[in-house]
Amino acid sequence: MQHWAVLPILIPLLSATLMLLPPLARTIRRQRITSMISLVLMLGSALVLFHLSTEATQLYQLGDWQPPFGILLVADRVSALLVLLTTVLATGAVLYSLAGDDNQGKYFHSLMMFQLMGVNGAFLTGDIFNLFVFFEVLLIASYALLIHGGGKQKTQANVHYIVLNLIGSAFFLFALGMLYGTLGTLNMAQMSTRIADLSPGASILAEAGALLLLVVFGLKAAMMPLHFWLPKAYASASAPVAAMFAIMTKVGIYSIFRVHTVVFGEHAGDLAYIAIPWIWPLALLTLVIGAVGVLAAPSLRTLVANLILISAGTLLVAVVLLNTQAVIGGLYYLVHTTLVTGALFLLADLIAQQRGQATDRFVVSRPMKQAPLLGLLFFIGAVTVAGLPPLSGFVGKALLLQAAETATQMGWVWSSILLSSLAVIIALSRAGTNLFWHVSGNKTGTENARPIQIIAIVLLLLASPALVIFGGPATEFAEAAALQMQQMYPEVQTLIAEGQP
Repeated sequence: MQHWAVLPILIPLLSATLMLLPPLARTIRRQRITSMISLVLMLGSALVLFHLSTEATQLYQLGDWQPPFGILLVADRVSALLVLLTTVLATGAVLYSLAGDDNQGKYFHSLMMFQLMGVNGAFLTGDIFNLFVFFEVLLIASYALLIHGGGKQKTQANVHYIVLNLIGSAFFLFALGMLYGTLGTLNMAQMSTRIADLSPGASILAEAGALLLLVVFGLKAAMMPLHFWLPKAYASASAPVAAMFAIMTKVGIYSIFRVHTVVFGEHAGDLAYIAIPWIWPLALLTLVIGAVGVLAAPSLRTLVANLILISAGTLLVAVVLLNTQAVIGGLYYLVHTTLVTGALFLLADLIAQQRGQATDRFVVSRPMKQAPLLGLLFFIGAVTVAGLPPLSGFVGKALLLQAAETATQMGWVWSSILLSSLAVIIALSRAGTNLFWHVSGNKTGTENARPIQIIAIVLLLLASPALVIFGGPATEFAEAAALQMQQMYPEVQTLIAEGQP
């Protein structure tokens, strides 16, 4: 049972490697079969790990090397939930790609597996240096996935994306050097016990390292003003890749939470919550920029990309509220927004295919061949992502609004979240009107959507009613996860103190 924590990393690593070698590399059919088998195995292992995490935090020492010297994986409730979420999202994206998107370039399935490995590793690692390693794995895979299928627009967006992330990686290394030089460890549990005892000179270096990490994680999370790469990159990517990228900003937000509210939390002495005063205004500005972006979006893909910015800003607000209720609402909202925005990226691609030369731009076009079906899916996705009752978006935002305790917090949080929701409602209403009602002429002659594409979209959209139906158990799990995250890895600290596996 102790090996379950490493399977979400090991399965995609092995399958990705096998698909690069003959005979699997020779035909797309063999790669598809291998990819789906891998996802089934990953779903099974993620479900088992999720169940085990509800009983106790799962620790895994690679090579049986004791922390802080060895690589330690920590599967608590939050990381197990995020691994399961990532696997479900990847299943929907890969299912959609089987209609032909995966055949537009080489090594699509291998790259998706490598990205899965990187994302899962980032969620499971208990060491900041290994967080950097997994960041690089998922980023290298995303560089190739972003340009999958080729084209001038993808190439231009990819160049900006690569340059910014290379700069971020350099800052990450600088921050790691500062923190290791002052604390003597990069194991997050051990860091949290040493920070309060730093000398004044060492505290300055540790503070600089922590703020550099905020810049790095903020870039990954698309936090204002490090957000400008996201709308163009996500709108340019192929539909399955854009759907998979819906989890990427959550990796950055998760890292901010782990480092800046757990490691640099209330027990960090003079360095307690040093990044929170910076995150507060940036979170609210991210919401504002996202709201402006959805209102100004010229196409459905760009609109959905800006919805990612709004979700990032909302989750950052959950981080800085610093209470259990905020974490509960943040976890609930995170699951909702990741799967729904992933589904909307896939749906935007189907709409673009059926509108001919107009694609997904908000201009007059011929009627779509499957307008009733696509319109129904769009309506469900729009109601959900806008936060209207009775679906999960409403519940998630209501939980976050309840987390605002003081009058000042209520003023900023309620106004920013509610106004951004209003902007989303207006933007999606305009989008639906332009896409489904501003039509002229006969229906376009495009083919019907493949059943596998509809199945993939429905699979992701089903998360919303499921979160409402099972709202009680979901919030109870989120509450237990929130309390667990505030305990600063007690199991890891015990393991280090005992000096034995």
